[in-house]
Amino acid sequence: MKKEKKHRNFIPQPDYPGGPKGITEFIYKELKYPEDAVPHKVEGTVVLKAEINYKGDVIDAKIISSLFPSCDEEAIRVVKLLKFKIEKIRDLKVRFYKTFNIKFKMSIKNTEMIVNYIVLKSEPKKQKLESPKIIINYKINE
Repeated sequence: MKKEKKHRNFIPQPDYPGGPKGITEFIYKELKYPEDAVPHKVEGTVVLKAEINYKGDVIDAKIISSLFPSCDEEAIRVVKLLKFKIEKIRDLKVRFYKTFNIKFKMSIKNTEMIVNYIVLKSEPKKQKLESPKIIINYKINE
């Protein structure tokens, strides 16, 4: 039977309640697509590195890969809301670093959709006259 490793042999990493899935759920629950990015139809990933103090708070976040200025600010805002659980390490005050990839994608709420319909008048096949076309455009904003 193997003995369990004790924490004094290594530094335990910070944990988030719910693990990586919990982090993802929290981030995408709190994340809001920036209004000024809508006209530019910005989609992509912001990569940032967060500094976590010995209490489990995110004290700093720096952009590694930028997408759009307001998307970067939103990503930093959401990551700074995270609170990690850190086990006490022999009275040491250790800082941790984690990298986050935050994806921004426009939802149907942020876009306008144009639907085109063409209605053809049906006529018997015997007549080979061109039938008039009726075009209807709908613009849907949500």
